[in-house]
Amino acid sequence: MATEGQALQLVALLENELIRRRGKIDVNTDYYRGKHRLKFASEEFAKFHGNRYRDFSDNWTQVVADSPVERLTVTGFLASGETSADKDLWEVWQVNGLDSDSQLGFLGAVTGARCFVLVWGDPDDPDMPVVTFEDASQSIVAYEPGSRTRRRAALKRWQDGNEDYATLYTATEVWKFCRPLARQDKSPQMADVDEALKGWQPRDMGDEPNPQPNPMGLVPMVELPNKPMLVDEPMSDVQGVIAMQDAINLLWAQLFTAADYASFPQRVILGAEPPTIPKLNAAGEVVGKQLVDIQKFAVDRVMMFSGKDTKIAEWQAANLAMYTGIIEVAVGHLAAQTRTPQHYLIGKMANLSADALLAAETGLVQRVDEKKLWFGQGLREVARLIALAKGDEAKARALRSGRVLWADSESRSHAQMADALLKLKQLGFPFEWLALRYGLTPTEVGDVLAMKEAELKMDPVNELSRQLIGTSEPADPVEGEPEAAA
Repeated sequence: MATEGQALQLVALLENELIRRRGKIDVNTDYYRGKHRLKFASEEFAKFHGNRYRDFSDNWTQVVADSPVERLTVTGFLASGETSADKDLWEVWQVNGLDSDSQLGFLGAVTGARCFVLVWGDPDDPDMPVVTFEDASQSIVAYEPGSRTRRRAALKRWQDGNEDYATLYTATEVWKFCRPLARQDKSPQMADVDEALKGWQPRDMGDEPNPQPNPMGLVPMVELPNKPMLVDEPMSDVQGVIAMQDAINLLWAQLFTAADYASFPQRVILGAEPPTIPKLNAAGEVVGKQLVDIQKFAVDRVMMFSGKDTKIAEWQAANLAMYTGIIEVAVGHLAAQTRTPQHYLIGKMANLSADALLAAETGLVQRVDEKKLWFGQGLREVARLIALAKGDEAKARALRSGRVLWADSESRSHAQMADALLKLKQLGFPFEWLALRYGLTPTEVGDVLAMKEAELKMDPVNELSRQLIGTSEPADPVEGEPEAAA
């Protein structure tokens, strides 16, 4: 059992690492939201036009991040040795609203390189654990030396009102701390005084002990890494898009500038003085000359020049298509680097067959399947923690080597899916497996099976005849009815 000093030391270490990670997470999140800074521009261009395009972005980062997440849908959990999905575990998943929150968690992992899942018991309902997806900017897991899976401790840190909160999770106990939130409008001297006095203090939990024991015997927070590495941190899908996104934004800024200044032919007057008009005094006498307002000629579209050497020349309009061609190439590079189908980005589709679309999405499907592998390992551990939170150790052992059920990664029409399932049915695949393959959740499959059973009870002869015909065996005629003509 750790002392308070040891717990505070561990909180400080984990908080420092969390702060170090926060910078990259904030940058990636800003790019996902379309908050981009104009980069790669020359000093002159940035000086004169940087402020104009400060809030502009042609945001492809969001498309790249969203494309795999929309195909990551958990449909159930299957324990080792079982043939049907666990209904109790799926009930916990749905009661905690994880149908939608899991999508938020997966998106956070895609943009921030990782997300976390926290499992803890509910004292008001022992049979329904509380499961929440946590953002990487607020949570961190520490592992045993030399291991990427054995969790040693976890920290969740957040702000609420005028307080900072931190909860430290270990395999044996849970510590809860708080501290006042530092004010930003104080002098440096008072800020130093506040920093010296400020520190994590055990939170007043009323009748609840602090620290409190951890009955699960495991750190109840699990990390879901995106693109994990053997000897380095996981990678964000957004991280590799930022440079090309900056280049695309600059090209658009230059295109808009060219459109503003050089998208129309420019006429030049040579060999003539600027037009002037007499300047009169109060008595009507000419006392000088003043230049004619050029804006007046731009509105009237009429201008007269005198002089035998006066000539009019013309500069051609800028070729704006050159910019759009380069932008399209840049977006194509972005699509290839991130395995995002080009029709997600370019939007050009003409007379493409279903096979061609399927081939175009092969890279994205493989990318989604990789994420299912990475996230699935962590979600199996989440399922195990849920079973432990409910006190079912036998199920926890079975779920440790079980698997996560996902919706199909490929995008197919109903006709394609029905044709494929019919062929698998003819090969002997059971209906329940086919229903899961179709995309139904285990709960929906159970409902469909119950409906089929109800239909069988209502009309057993028709059901028997259908089954016999499906196996190429003729059905006997019903007594009192004529046999069908051959």
